[in-house]
Amino acid sequence: MPTFTALTTLTGKKAAEGLGEAMERLEPEPTGVGVFEVEDGSGLWEVGGYFTEAPDETALAVLAVAFGAKPFVVSELPETDWVAHVRRELAPVEAGRFFVYGSHDADKLPEGRIPLLIEAAMAFGTGHHGTTLGCLKAFDRLLEEGFAATKVADIGCGTAVLAMAAARVFDGDIIASDIDEVAVDVAEANLKANGMASAVQCVEAAGFDHPDLKAHAPYDLIFANILKGPLVALSPEIAANLRPGGYAILSGILNEQADDVVSVYSQNELNLTHRGEIGEWTTLILTKQGAN
Repeated sequence: MPTFTALTTLTGKKAAEGLGEAMERLEPEPTGVGVFEVEDGSGLWEVGGYFTEAPDETALAVLAVAFGAKPFVVSELPETDWVAHVRRELAPVEAGRFFVYGSHDADKLPEGRIPLLIEAAMAFGTGHHGTTLGCLKAFDRLLEEGFAATKVADIGCGTAVLAMAAARVFDGDIIASDIDEVAVDVAEANLKANGMASAVQCVEAAGFDHPDLKAHAPYDLIFANILKGPLVALSPEIAANLRPGGYAILSGILNEQADDVVSVYSQNELNLTHRGEIGEWTTLILTKQGAN
């Protein structure tokens, strides 16, 4: 079955979202529409649609003019093994001392870096997204400051890349959880591929709702790379399960949402120590009030 794409760029989130919504009403109807900020500081947004029939280029041209976008570029995609393609195109990621790579780049491991093998075919959290990369950089920042931990929780772990990063530098109790059973299976597969099957315990749980998560508390470090809504809802639990003087690294937060998240966590006695932005995403480092 052929696949067609129609891609354009324009300035401004509101206009981009409006264009994306308008594309969904096209005939033939797209199978999917994406709206993404171009993470290069240009302020541009990319809007694209996928079609199983050739799109109406006249209608696309009208939409481009109406929303102030560049003319759409329409392409027919060849039949492609997309996993193999992504493996070829997905470059390794360097985040401080950490080096996230796929098996196709095993020959590129630099000396002195901590390797984390994550296949491109796996679930969210390869290290390329601004949220995961932000968490790894935030963690590296804490390590540069001399932080050490014996108890770590990775909540909403996805591929478990953050739990693996912690297990590479700390000995102790490290536990990764996800609400999605498939993500837990992926996390366990990644740990095995990295020779770390016994270094991190993986559990299926919503938030801290698992006896093993409760048994290991309080934690020195909690990762939570999810979304604003769940982060806000989890703020009392994260505060309750973090030791005084411990750190929480939070991401999955759009830049414009960060102040709200900081405010909610400050009400739970977690204070902001660092805030980093990558593209449209913010990563926060917070510490719980009290002595170490």
